[in-house]
Amino acid sequence: MNAITTSLIKETCDGYHSLTIDNLLLTSRRVFFTGQVDEESCDSLLKALIALNDEDPQAEIKLFINSPGGEVSSGLAVYDYIRFMECPLTTICVGTAASMGALLFLAGERRLVTEHSRIMIHDPSYGGGSLAGMKPHELDRIAKDLKKIRDVTGEIIAEVTGRPLKEILKITKEDRFYDAAEAVEFGLASEIIKKGVSL
Repeated sequence: MNAITTSLIKETCDGYHSLTIDNLLLTSRRVFFTGQVDEESCDSLLKALIALNDEDPQAEIKLFINSPGGEVSSGLAVYDYIRFMECPLTTICVGTAASMGALLFLAGERRLVTEHSRIMIHDPSYGGGSLAGMKPHELDRIAKDLKKIRDVTGEIIAEVTGRPLKEILKITKEDRFYDAAEAVEFGLASEIIKKGVSL
């Protein structure tokens, strides 16, 4: 089986040059975020968004997302930047936008989903390792921190969907999956991508 090509040869006024697929897509202001939300992946995403925003603050960026989620703090750093950067940004869910991946999806002014994509929202969970040996006040601090993060993420979802925070916090107690049509109906997504739409 042939490997998927990861670079292309482009002819320019300076001759022929090899460009990676990622770099080629960046020149058309299309950014892909796939896999875990963590410090490294969010650092790369932030750098790409900052560079494109500086290059042309008026031109649209399209951010394609297929992510199972991950670190809340790293994801919120990207979310915050997207919300105050100058150029318009459209997020496109291709596959799954779950947990923190869903919140990154919600950062877009326009939020498009492909027909068979899914979006999953839920309360944040503790990912700090074993709780064994912790004292009651330490467990209490962890619980308070989780509640604070739950309120922040709940407020983001409520703001984007236009639904009451109380309703959101009730829904996100469990993993809640939405197919494309359900995501639009609930307000998570703006529209389903139709055939013939240019991405």
